[in-house]
Formats: sequence, C-alpha cells, structure tokens
Amino acid sequence: MTDGGPTPSFPTSIGTSDETTIRLLGHDLSHDLIGKVGFGELAFWLVAQRRPTPSQVRVFEAVLVALADHGFTPTAIAARLTYLSAPESLQGAIAAGLLGGGSRFLGVTEDCGRFLADTLAGHEGELPGTDEEWDELALTAVTAARAAKRFVPGLGHPVHKSADPRTAALIGIAEQEGLRGAHLRLFEAIGRVHPQVLGRTLPLNGAGVCGAALADLGLPVELLRGFALLARTAGLLGHIAEERTRPIGMDVYRTVDRNATYLSPESD
Repeated sequence: MTDGGPTPSFPTSIGTSDETTIRLLGHDLSHDLIGKVGFGELAFWLVAQRRPTPSQVRVFEAVLVALADHGFTPTAIAARLTYLSAPESLQGAIAAGLLGGGSRFLGVTEDCGRFLADTLAGHEGELPGTDEEWDELALTAVTAARAAKRFVPGLGHPVHKSADPRTAALIGIAEQEGLRGAHLRLFEAIGRVHPQVLGRTLPLNGAGVCGAALADLGLPVELLRGFALLARTAGLLGHIAEERTRPIGMDVYRTVDRNATYLSPESD
C-alpha cells in the first residue's frame, strides 16, 4: 500500500482530483473523456481496467439495454410505492427496487456467468470445436447440477415461457462482432440438451445470456451482478419519473390493501 516513505501512498488509476483537474483512468476528465467517451465504454473501462474495442462496446451496451427494464415487475412496483411514501428520498426508492431483485431475479446474470465459467474451468483439454462436442460438455454440466439438486441458472422465464426475445438478439450481435465465445457457446448448448436431463424444455432467458456475453468479454464474474444493477437502475429511474407525471402507485397500494384478508396469528 505504501512506498516505504514517510508519507503513505495509495496508488489508484480510477480517479483522483485536485483544485484544477480531475483524473480518471489516466485521462483528464474535462478534456479527454467528457463528450468523447460514452457511458457504456466508460463503465466497461472502469471495471476491466482496459479500454474496450468498438465491438466490445456494442455487445456490452446491448447487454445494458437488455437488462434495463422488464415491464411492471415487483421491483418496479417496489420503487414506485417507496417513492410514493417517501418522495424526498429518491435513493430509498431506487434501493427498494434494486434490493428487491434478489438472487433469483437480478442475480441470474452473475449466477449464469459463474456456472458457465466454472464448467469451462473444470474442462480438461481443448475446448469443444463442434456443436456435438459442446452438447456433450453441456450435458455433463446439467446432469451434475441436477444430481446435486441445484438450479441451472439462465433457464426458464415466468413471462417468456417459449423463448426470450433477448436471447437470440444478443447472440446475433455477439456473432456479428466476432465475440460469440466459449461462454455463449456453452450456454447455447445447455439450451439444446437440458430437456434430456430435466424432462422439460425451458427457454434460455435474457439475464442468463447477458451473463454469458459479459463473461465472454472477459469481465470479472463476481461483478456481473453489478452490471445488472447498473442497467436496472436506469429502468427504475424511468418508472419513478413516470410515477411523478402519471401516478399509479396509490392505486396499486389501495388495491393490495383493500384485498388483503387479516388472519389471526393463531389460525392455520
């Protein structure tokens, strides 16, 4: 942490500032970055500590768009109702929506990326070269997960029960940009073979394909959930902005409150 001198030194390339400049990623924020670097590129750069290529930026921003919002979900309702009760605390409303996502919802992006990365790390020898070989690896992974009574992340969706429209779109973009790597190929293979093990066909969901795409970009698996939160923050801000101009939170609250049935704690 220090250079051994009398004054402690804490090196960082993320950001520092003095009276006249703000340094970020080794650049002058005011002259080198503002108006010249997009937010998606900057977010990638901050986490990966390397500037992404245009192809990487396109795939990364496609992921952020895919994860930004998914309709009038419980997390969006939580944000709206929290803002309704405490409009002076915007951060509370955002936090309510983000924390309400939990692991099964906003955590799928990280969970899927980790599952794929662990499977690839445990594979001995060269990576598969054909769809048949990818299917064999996927079948082994899904079978092991089923035997351990663990969910295979990235499968199933409560709304898109046949196919999630985001999945094919993101795989297509990655293919166009030459970034359809091992994680996406394994994810696609899981989609082909899982019915053999699970006994039913489930769609490859958008949160899962986003985890695969982010892992193929070389981003740290343990931070993939953060990108889902980053994207969803934009969606929650949109819901809160709409709540200000077209409020529905009170109607939602009244509907729930008036349809609640009180039960004695002693009742079954």
